[in-house]
Amino acid sequence: MGEGDGAVRRPGVSCVFVCHDGAGRVLLARRSAGARDEPGTWDCGAGALEFGESFETAVAREVYEEYGTRPLRIEQLGVRNVLRGDPVDSHWVAVVFAVRVAPEAVTIGEPHKFDALRWCPPDALPAPLHSQCGESLALFVRSASSAEAGG
Repeated sequence: MGEGDGAVRRPGVSCVFVCHDGAGRVLLARRSAGARDEPGTWDCGAGALEFGESFETAVAREVYEEYGTRPLRIEQLGVRNVLRGDPVDSHWVAVVFAVRVAPEAVTIGEPHKFDALRWCPPDALPAPLHSQCGESLALFVRSASSAEAGG
């Protein structure tokens, strides 16, 4: 896509979700060889917002597709402007959510994208992490710390 060809590129909107068990552990999935990018890295979940869809509907749909379970609670944590590449070749507005799920109900719903799941405390994460995972987890940790502090 060159300058002057009339094509307009716009950022996509992604719903990123940090699934948790309500007891301090987060769920991460290892990206398989068939993943779109960064195979072998651990990541929280995400999916594109579809036209006409609410954030909550998108998150519930994606959690079910990726982990085979329905959210027990969805809480919006923040928004990130994600620019990848130099020059930028990928641009997403990521709306980040904390999603409580029942750990015993979680399964790999998309084995072509993920090959392992792991529950872990945010201070003992597996490596390597996906390049975008750390900032989303940081929003989750800040939110959890704020809730524990009463505000």
